[in-house]
Amino acid sequence: MQYGICPLSIVPLREAPAHHSEMTSQLLYGEHFKILEERAKWSRIRVAFDNFEAWICKQQLLKIPEEIYDKLEKALPQYSADLFDFVSDQTGQLITIPIGSSLNVRSGLKHQFDGNLISGKKIKSEIVKTALLYLNSPYTWGGKSPLGIDCSGLTQMVYKLNGYRLERNAAQQATQGEPLSFIEESDAGDLVFFDDQEGIINHVGIMMKDNYIIHVDGKVRIDRLDHSGIFNAELRKHTHQLRVIKKVI
Repeated sequence: MQYGICPLSIVPLREAPAHHSEMTSQLLYGEHFKILEERAKWSRIRVAFDNFEAWICKQQLLKIPEEIYDKLEKALPQYSADLFDFVSDQTGQLITIPIGSSLNVRSGLKHQFDGNLISGKKIKSEIVKTALLYLNSPYTWGGKSPLGIDCSGLTQMVYKLNGYRLERNAAQQATQGEPLSFIEESDAGDLVFFDDQEGIINHVGIMMKDNYIIHVDGKVRIDRLDHSGIFNAELRKHTHQLRVIKKVI
């Protein structure tokens, strides 16, 4: 088994080993992973944080020894806390990093970081505060940064910054936590899931106070939630059908 980290700011993960293949997720700076398969220009990896599997261009990864991987697995994660910051390498060149970048690798890479760190589990009331940092970020399928993010990328990153692990996709996240019977039982910070006409869960957002939800629909936005689903006041209609509310924290 071989191991690697992401040494760049944001790197796409692909469904297939080709640049024109669908981007299914992203790696942020410092994320580590196992290398499952190698081809001439591509590697298939399994991300340590959520076991997500996809293809990455070999030019955008850095291999590390197994002992470094194990050390990263055991360490208390440290993440960048500002929307954007930077690390500097030995030559003084800057690498811009987005919020949620993993900084446990910086000493091994001999990178310098002087910004704000976040680490450890936070109280539930911090979930919505963190989510609001992404407000108006554009929708990007597979995205995980303020430059572009999808619905489950938002929930995963927000929970990650507060010290909790979620799976990568909405349907996977829906298997976590305890279901609630009514909206009235929910608290700010709970996860709200929605399905399509076939009953497949395809959307997720974060519950706020007073029956509002922050989610991604074109951009990260705040909408009203009722027993039918999400009501978009601008469109004057429901846009997503409510399936279940889950309490993870």
